[in-house]
Amino acid sequence: MSVNATPSPSAAPSPIHAVVADDFAAVNQTILDQLASRIPLVETIGQYIIESGGKRLRPLLVLLAARALEYQGDRHITLATLIEFMHTSTLLHDDVVDESHMRRGKATANDAWGNAPSVLVGDFLYSRSFQMMVEVGSMRIMEVLSAATCTIAEGEVQQLTNVGNPDTDEAAYFDTILGKTAMLFEAASHSGAILAGADERQEQALALYGRYLGLAFQLIDDLLDYEGDAKAMGKNVGDDLAEGKPTLPLIQAMAAGTPDQTRLVRRAIRKGGLDHLDEVLAIVQSTGALDYTRQKAEEMAAKALAELDHLPPSPYRDSMAELARLAVERKT
Repeated sequence: MSVNATPSPSAAPSPIHAVVADDFAAVNQTILDQLASRIPLVETIGQYIIESGGKRLRPLLVLLAARALEYQGDRHITLATLIEFMHTSTLLHDDVVDESHMRRGKATANDAWGNAPSVLVGDFLYSRSFQMMVEVGSMRIMEVLSAATCTIAEGEVQQLTNVGNPDTDEAAYFDTILGKTAMLFEAASHSGAILAGADERQEQALALYGRYLGLAFQLIDDLLDYEGDAKAMGKNVGDDLAEGKPTLPLIQAMAAGTPDQTRLVRRAIRKGGLDHLDEVLAIVQSTGALDYTRQKAEEMAAKALAELDHLPPSPYRDSMAELARLAVERKT
């Protein structure tokens, strides 16, 4: 599999990418260029996971944030690419930790090549992202991204310690998803703002926009695990339950359910697996837990939209607003 190939159709711009279509095409090409390695397996696995689908929201945030503040250079292309490499490396590692077999409708890299190659290629992508970080040449951006990597790792460990623990509460859940998901969204929009020379208020606004967007995105992800379409999502409904993850739909179901319902959900979390899937699906529906989770996602999206008021009007700001709306309306 050559890294000089044309980017996969899955990486083609969607309407939300339209205002930065040229930049996005440049990011796609830079991704392919930066996957080059003297070790063929690195290129093969790297390109496989990069081209396996996804909306590339995190690099998109870099591009939109920088352009919204009238950035005219080209370092945002490198910055967006390294953010995507950071994200892809976490996917490779996560799939090994979760023992996942499918992502976005395709076999995971660990399923296709094994755990050891997946972890090591994830390490390569992470290392490459730090090489590119040096190329960007901003100590402030390095500070933001290096701090973010630590927070992301902590979030992943916290999620692992929560597995099988039905006593995980809503506050602990939000702390976990802030680290494991929202932090990279925040780092993307924040670093784009820094690159563009944002003033203090604009920098804070774009950091918070990314944080709230990431929280909304993960809340909908966790909701879709109980009401999504398996074929559209490219994964099985109930995967979180099978892994014993106490996400917000389950946490709220235990808070709002009858004692019998609460006991059943607690038992399902402790045990993992799908023995109680149908009963749990019925409980999260009847207790209003899914509506509650969607409401929280909509609250986060509204907060993200409010932060955009601190930016000057532009098509880029409009796309960021649309992205916040789409985050809670999506079905995949």
